[in-house]
Amino acid sequence: MPRSAPPRTGPVTGRQTGVSRVSFGALVDGFFFVFAGAAAVWLAVLFFSESLSLGWGILWFAVVFWLLVAYLVLPRLHGILTRLYVPDYFIGRARTSDGLLGDPVNLAVNATETQLRSTLEAAAWTRADDVTLGTAWKIVASTVTRRSYDEAPVSPLFLFGRMQDFAYQQEVRNNPARRHHVRFWRCPDGWMLPGGYRVDWLAAGTFDKAVGFSLFTLQITHKIDADTDVERDHIVASLLAAEPAARVTVIRDFSSGYHARNGGGDTIQTDGDLPVVDLRGDP
Repeated sequence: MPRSAPPRTGPVTGRQTGVSRVSFGALVDGFFFVFAGAAAVWLAVLFFSESLSLGWGILWFAVVFWLLVAYLVLPRLHGILTRLYVPDYFIGRARTSDGLLGDPVNLAVNATETQLRSTLEAAAWTRADDVTLGTAWKIVASTVTRRSYDEAPVSPLFLFGRMQDFAYQQEVRNNPARRHHVRFWRCPDGWMLPGGYRVDWLAAGTFDKAVGFSLFTLQITHKIDADTDVERDHIVASLLAAEPAARVTVIRDFSSGYHARNGGGDTIQTDGDLPVVDLRGDP
């Protein structure tokens, strides 16, 4: 019978597993983050209780209450909860500013920024404006009046802990509610995809089919088409048409095919393949 190792009697050295160290600053940050969420909920409850004596003013209250819940309370609650259950590492999905899982990462590109931008513009893609108060108001007005806004901004999504570097879009029939759009993130130096693949850019492309309400936050947002693979293939085809020398390789089953929902609550589905478009023109 084999002998078991004798128990350790001396001091334990080296890194101990199962023990995590949390800095004082992180604790303070977490406290105020949760406190802000609780304060937002309290404000909504207080606002609701004070509105019960408004009579016809309840109509105005309904609008203000929706704004409070949709743009303050629910985003704050999602921000708190997603810190607990959403992994903080690459899983092939972008994240919303509230921490919710967003659109699937469904395209990779090898190119300099200049090569990528020039090819997109040659393929009739338009650079989306940054989100500001002015551009946000402009897209609301253009959607209501059904006036074209080729450079309409897209909402921020996050990968590698930061917002997209830029986004491009193609408006459909001069209707800002319907558009092809794709966000791009530059990969960190030395970073590799699962499986050891090196790429310069990752992207998430989806098709906006209408404007509606987010299932998770009740905010007004674009609703996307469920079949994200169709949009992915459209983007690849447009790049190849603009740059015939480009090469495409496909990482099959990069992620498992799945049905899920994005950060706005829209159904999404994908076969899990990841095309890698090479625009560098290397022999």
